[in-house]
Amino acid sequence: MSQEKLLEITNLKQHFKTGRHSVVKAVDGLTFDIYKGETFGLVGESGCGKSTTGRTIIRLYDATDGQVLFDGEDVHGKKSRSELKKFNREMQMIFQDPYASLNPRMKVEDIIAEGMDIHNLVNNDEERKNRVHKLLETVGLNREHANRYPHEFSGGQRQRIGIARALAVDPSFIIADEPISALDVSIQAQVVNLLKQLQKEHELTYLFIAHDLSMVKYISDRIGVMYFGKMVELASAEDLYKHPMHPYTQSLLSAIPLPDPDYERSRERFTYDPNDHDTSEEPEFREVRPGHWVLCTTKEFDHYKKEHGTSVKN
Repeated sequence: MSQEKLLEITNLKQHFKTGRHSVVKAVDGLTFDIYKGETFGLVGESGCGKSTTGRTIIRLYDATDGQVLFDGEDVHGKKSRSELKKFNREMQMIFQDPYASLNPRMKVEDIIAEGMDIHNLVNNDEERKNRVHKLLETVGLNREHANRYPHEFSGGQRQRIGIARALAVDPSFIIADEPISALDVSIQAQVVNLLKQLQKEHELTYLFIAHDLSMVKYISDRIGVMYFGKMVELASAEDLYKHPMHPYTQSLLSAIPLPDPDYERSRERFTYDPNDHDTSEEPEFREVRPGHWVLCTTKEFDHYKKEHGTSVKN
């Protein structure tokens, strides 16, 4: 992983009106960077805003406020058709539901080649077919699958088709929005290992969105934890697991089961209560130690510094 920023997100907000006077703050002031070549894991419970964050980054939603810079360029700024086309090629998405994300009326060859056709990446039908066959083999399928329809495949195979479709335009950044949550446990590891392999082969950068912290730790370099539209903690995967600071992160980690029945019977789960927080001031995202950020008040910040060692400037 390099230290060159590919994505810079500053105070990103995505608010939805649900009535005349009601607003849902799905994403409420996120600030973080993603470096070239890394996998940034984004975790949190259902409804916390993590999928909305991904969809806003890729412009499926227009941001309510804030800035998203991709390779130094403003994603949500005014763009010409050619600029949008270039951006759409560089950034792709793998969706959560492998059943709903593929057009049932299209053959696999046409599904995968759709991006190639839009971006004029092939010169003739033969080249188009050969590239589709190569992509199918890259994701662990075979060329005979090109003439079939989505309903003829299992969930894991469909997700591999979705991955091939994302790779078809040679992107540099892929948002994987809970790509394994709809799959059997036995298939999940296969898909994650495939994503790791493709990252090395194609020099990809990932935003990996999920709620399974154990799987996110396995694939991610750094992890951001979201709670009700805000990021409450951000650190390297290893540091987050060894030294979770925010009570919500601690509650997520305590919910991960371990393959030890005796230990599981006796251990206590940690339940997060947001009312237990210091309410004397509005919490800010602060760097407690190098690379480890926590949403906290000044009082909580001083406590975290004392408890977790080396501090940095506020």
